Amino acid sequence: MSSPEWQKSSYSGSSNACVEVRAGDGIIELRESDEGDVIVRTTRLKFAGFLQGAKAGEFDHLMG
Repeated sequence: MSSPEWQKSSYSGSSNACVEVRAGDGIIELRESDEGDVIVRTTRLKFAGFLQGAKAGEFDHLMG
């Protein structure tokens, strides 16, 4: 992994109830901070597509 440190959003504040991400070797890894042993892996391209959809509001209906 080129970025072994997990990163969380600044919107999470000091909360440990968040999603963390790290990148390396052509992949992106995601995990929940309180379930650190469960890791989801995806490609940079797929993650970029997901982020683009999230920024465009495609998943807003899941928040309500």
